[in-house]
Amino acid sequence: MKEDRIYKAAKKRMLLKKGFYKHFSTYIAVGLFFVGLNTFTYFNEEPEIWFHIPMMGWGIGIMIHYFSVFGLPGTNILTQEWEEEEIEREMWRMRGGVQLPSGEPENEELELKEMQKNWKDGDLV
Repeated sequence: MKEDRIYKAAKKRMLLKKGFYKHFSTYIAVGLFFVGLNTFTYFNEEPEIWFHIPMMGWGIGIMIHYFSVFGLPGTNILTQEWEEEEIEREMWRMRGGVQLPSGEPENEELELKEMQKNWKDGDLV
């Protein structure tokens, strides 16, 4: 039951991030379209730059969307959750990026078995 709730929460979080990335991609595409439209369609001798006006308002919306999905950077620093996350991250790095299976002791020693001699002394270089 707990795994099911964790999966649903993770899926919801993934969908929120996916929504932001789609929104941001659309913003970039429309921004490039406006720059092109502004660049190639001026009729005066003095080019008029207008593409930034609609993009500024939309950019504010993008920032609000970002903060609602990812939070304000640095706001969770020095909290208990941040400390635990940093400890886990450092432990992961110290293990060489390898996650130990749960239940496996952390200080496990390697067991080396005796190697059987399947070669002749002349085979060695």
